[in-house]
Amino acid sequence: MKIEGTYMVSAPRQTVWEHLLNPDTLAKSLPGCEKLEPQPDGSYHAEMKVGIAAVKGTYHGRVEILDPVPHERFRMKVEGQGTGGFLKGEGTLTLLGDGSETLIGYSGEAQVGGVIAGVGQRLVQAAARQIVQQFFQAFSKRLA
Repeated sequence: MKIEGTYMVSAPRQTVWEHLLNPDTLAKSLPGCEKLEPQPDGSYHAEMKVGIAAVKGTYHGRVEILDPVPHERFRMKVEGQGTGGFLKGEGTLTLLGDGSETLIGYSGEAQVGGVIAGVGQRLVQAAARQIVQQFFQAFSKRLA
């Protein structure tokens, strides 16, 4: 499943960068996130409650930030599993802007398996888009 898009945030690029790498801001912006803890190796341990159609569950996983270019871009690798199955994905976030607004571009690929994959590709993709949109709306409010 491919996910991509853009989102405009009313904040300077440096501020957006700092908050995208702040586990507290991310945990409070990500729908269903109950825990996002930094690990000694630089990754994060995440716990989330997610529901797609009738499949609801708690997921535990790992998030890694790879190849960061400060204030410009980074790759993110995500792996998680829980009661409804598993998720593996990797994507890139890019930041563009010189003034008081920043355009965040995102693109990536994700794989789901287990019970959650049985929901159907279109429902899973629609739910993923909704989660991304909710994240960016909450993230923008935190920066305002």
